[in-house]
Amino acid sequence: MKPFASKLAGLFALLLLPCLAQADNMVTIYDAALDNDPVLGAARAGHKARKQAVPQARSQLLPNITAGASTTWNERSFPVPPIQDTNPASPTFGQFVDVPDQNFNEHAWQARLTQPLLDMEAWYGVGSAKATVKQSASLLAATEQNLIVRVIQSYLSVLRAQDLLDSTVAEEAAVKRQLEQVQQRFDVGLVAITDVLEAQAAYDNSVARRIQADGDQGIQFETLRTLTGMSHESLDRLAASLPIIDPSPRNEEDWVNSALGSNLNIAAAEAQLRAAEKTLRARQAAHLPTLNGVINHSHFSTGGPSFIGNKIDTTSYSLELSLPLYLGGFNHARRREAGALAEQAREQLQDQRLTVSRDTRNLFRAVATDVVRVKARLKAIKSSESALDATQTGYEVGTRNIVDVLQAQQRLYGTQFEYADARYSYVNNLMRLKQAAGTLVVDDLQELNNFTDAGNPVKRQVLLSNQ
Repeated sequence: MKPFASKLAGLFALLLLPCLAQADNMVTIYDAALDNDPVLGAARAGHKARKQAVPQARSQLLPNITAGASTTWNERSFPVPPIQDTNPASPTFGQFVDVPDQNFNEHAWQARLTQPLLDMEAWYGVGSAKATVKQSASLLAATEQNLIVRVIQSYLSVLRAQDLLDSTVAEEAAVKRQLEQVQQRFDVGLVAITDVLEAQAAYDNSVARRIQADGDQGIQFETLRTLTGMSHESLDRLAASLPIIDPSPRNEEDWVNSALGSNLNIAAAEAQLRAAEKTLRARQAAHLPTLNGVINHSHFSTGGPSFIGNKIDTTSYSLELSLPLYLGGFNHARRREAGALAEQAREQLQDQRLTVSRDTRNLFRAVATDVVRVKARLKAIKSSESALDATQTGYEVGTRNIVDVLQAQQRLYGTQFEYADARYSYVNNLMRLKQAAGTLVVDDLQELNNFTDAGNPVKRQVLLSNQ
């Protein structure tokens, strides 16, 4: 039974190993970024703080109660000459006696309830606070939406760096083979030394490009750490089946109209303008009278002599009307400030609309261009492959030189990388277009994640010093 148990445990370990070594994909990166991205964390904390503006503003319309207390020790002495006792019942009647000192304690407390009955400045202040919270909520939603774009861009930057590395590695291997063949042909006297030198120079340059690409790949992996707070060792590639199609709808104006109605930055700017207008109304109402209802209760107790009693309780009910007549120009300055800020918010809203409209049009055209460019790059790969075959044949029969062959190889690998880069540009521009239009959601990232290839992961390169 022990050998069988050992085999069974080994089989279970083999089955479990692929799961433990599974590469990250866009969804796992995004989920980690939701919990660890400091930019999103700061936005959440900021929104949580700004939400308190409403209860703070509303408190100016609600009752407020204050209380106070005091205690006092009194020591009284009378620096006067003795006086004659005129009380017949006193043992010292008719005699001159000193006036005694008085030492006693007094204490008091009071409570005051104030209910604002008319305060237009505070009323408009509540509306301004609510608009400010809506602005903050829109900015938070924009930050959450932007996290989707940042994750996709950082993820694709790693894949792009890997494709560049793959291209340089393949070019290096091809040039090395070409160098070996040229060296052999030179050894038997079929080519001149210049061909060997040209091939050697091309090989050295390809090695340098491969080393640079190797380092850049590791650097791009590090960008993911700023989003997730953790290291990632491998990522799933984009599958070849990723559809490269025109944006839907295919009408540019439809995208612009959607952006003007749904873009989160525009929504935030609109809320900012409403808040500024409410603040202006509040500042304009600052010259109006305010009316408060007040209930005040006080208690006083003394240990000393008092002709009205040792304990006094008083309760009063009153209406307090306040009218600011002149405060040194304070209210007038605040009105002018609020008016200027409202105008600023109005201009910022207009700028945001124009910017979003421009970006949406540009991104729509960029996506449409990317679709055509990807198809063109794919055709260019086939053309470059045919050109390389023809150049190599010409070199073998003596009609082309080694430089032509090396340049044809470099064009082929460059074209292959440009094809991959065009696909990444398409994805990035499409996501940014949806972001500008206000339609980008997590489902878009999940749909894109369906076109990743878990069987062909990108693995992080180790440091060159460790190779």
